[in-house]
Parts: sequence; C-alpha cells; structure tokens
Amino acid sequence: MTNHELARIALLAGLPGETLADLGKQVERRELPAGTVVVREGEPGDHFYVVFAGMLQVTNSAMGARDILKPGDYFGEVSLTMNVPRTATVTTVTPAVIGSVDRETFDRLLRPLFADD
Repeated sequence: MTNHELARIALLAGLPGETLADLGKQVERRELPAGTVVVREGEPGDHFYVVFAGMLQVTNSAMGARDILKPGDYFGEVSLTMNVPRTATVTTVTPAVIGSVDRETFDRLLRPLFADD
C-alpha cells in the first residue's frame, strides 16, 4: 500500500510519514467478492482492517444489521484494543478491497490512535 492510499483513511491521515511508510509495508491488500465474511462475531481477533473500496455490512447477533462500512472506514480495533472476541460479523455487500495488519503491527503502530477510546 502506498502512503497516499493509507492517508486517505481519516484515522491514519495524521500519522507521521515514516509511520505511514512502515505501515504500508505491513498492510496486506485483499480483493474480495460480494458475500465474503471477513470477520465473524465471537471469533478471536487477530487483525485490524481498513476499507479501500466497496461496501461491507456489520451485523451483531443481539442487534442485527448495525452499520454499512464504506471506503475510509475501519474495523477490528475493538477486539484488538480490548482483547475480546469479535463483537460483530462483517460481510462484503459489494466486491471490496480491504487492507489488514496483524496484531503485532497494530500494537506497534496503531494502538496509540485508540488510547483515548
């Protein structure tokens, strides 16, 4: 991923260039067809995700459909920051492009962004 692509994600836009460059080397880019389950509620969380293209549906067993994620949105941080199982299922509604980083990369580069949550 390029710094420019990452900087289009509002959450990441304020990161120093050096951190963005490091993050760009770690991000795994995936192109997914519609109907793909990216994370499943109740499973252990091991990655953080950002949406580059497409739309994804967030559902939760207690509340049903909760949200639609669009380019610039992110998900997976709750499981990683709170060390709990996934709190929702995220499924692609349209073909989508997402980026993900593992827990170690999240902890090293992104966890400070969630320190106030």
